[in-house]
Amino acid sequence: MRQARRITEESGRITERAREEGDAIVARAQEQAVQMLDERELVRAAQQRAAEILDRAQDEAREVRRGADEYAAGVLIRLEGECIKALTSIKRGIDMLDERHRAASDDGVAPTPPTGDAIVVDPQEKAQAAPRP
Repeated sequence: MRQARRITEESGRITERAREEGDAIVARAQEQAVQMLDERELVRAAQQRAAEILDRAQDEAREVRRGADEYAAGVLIRLEGECIKALTSIKRGIDMLDERHRAASDDGVAPTPPTGDAIVVDPQEKAQAAPRP
């Protein structure tokens, strides 16, 4: 009887110890699950924040490119206008020299060869070709 009681008591202690260990294992597993869920949520939040930052950076880059393109287009349009004015002035100067040459030839006076020192430009053309502030 004593031996049976001891075996029963020992079996109860073993069972109780096994139950406690099992409860501890379950508790640790639950803690780890909660921790993993928290980490997963942190990772998800970080990924979402990273995506938002990337989107904002891309939007800002597009805006900067658009502004730079608009500025460059404006500069090129103004430059084109100045080039057209300069070419028009050059063409008028050439036409004026050709006209003088023809007029001198028609008068029987020998034309003076151009010296390259000065080109007479109409004051109105000069004002049109002057750079603007």
